[in-house]
Amino acid sequence: MPIRTYNPTSPGVRSKTSLTYDEITTNEPYAPLTEKLDKSGGRNNQGHLTSWWRGGGHKRLYRIIDFKRDKRDIPGKISTVEYDPNRSARIALVTYADGEKRYILQPMGVKVGDTVIAGDNVDILPGNCLPLKKIPLGTQIHNVELRPGKGGQIARSAGSSVQLVAREGDYASVRMPSGEIRKIHVECVATVGQIGNLDHENVSIGKAGRNRWLNKRPSVRGVAMNPVDHPLGGGEGKSSGGRHPTSPWGQKEGRTRKKHKASDRFIVRRRGKGRG
Repeated sequence: MPIRTYNPTSPGVRSKTSLTYDEITTNEPYAPLTEKLDKSGGRNNQGHLTSWWRGGGHKRLYRIIDFKRDKRDIPGKISTVEYDPNRSARIALVTYADGEKRYILQPMGVKVGDTVIAGDNVDILPGNCLPLKKIPLGTQIHNVELRPGKGGQIARSAGSSVQLVAREGDYASVRMPSGEIRKIHVECVATVGQIGNLDHENVSIGKAGRNRWLNKRPSVRGVAMNPVDHPLGGGEGKSSGGRHPTSPWGQKEGRTRKKHKASDRFIVRRRGKGRG
């Protein structure tokens, strides 16, 4: 998908780029598959600010996406390709042979009029969904389940995919975009292909206001604060902090994931180690 640039009529537009949206076929979502989306502004149910730098942004409707792909052996035709304000990927409205309609994530190369199907013995084509035990090794897949029947949790953003690299017994090994190799049960389902909208990562925001439209508020560096507000604040002149980077509550910056013995045993190779 091409990226559009603009004449430098203002400082904000000078470095701004955007997508062309050539593949979008309708501007209105399918109403029965939408629901109201309330904003939290980063506050919890007591009104306390628990997630910083959130607030404002354009009003959105949530599109109900079929991550489970549990409508088996019934072919569906792609009716529309739509923009989804809640995710970086495009979504496609599938009209099944029995009349039901569902949204799925649009795989790269899938367009209006194409047919997709989910089942145990379907063709290995982009948009088709089947269990890991039926997918050939080396295939690029997305929307991968971690537990059978739970729905896809891995590789759901624009341009993402994982690769099926091995199968042994009840588990298949997939290589994540980070380089991590993880075991997943062979009964988990995945969709063939890579998610579309690859150029999403190449878009330049151009101006601060465009982030405000996306519900992103400005963030302030800890070293620019006063000592009462942050452990890195204060000091004479411009300070670099004088200690390791911390959160506003003094917790050291770095990996915060606790040890999960139940899930760690499924990780064959950690990310960033021995990537080739």
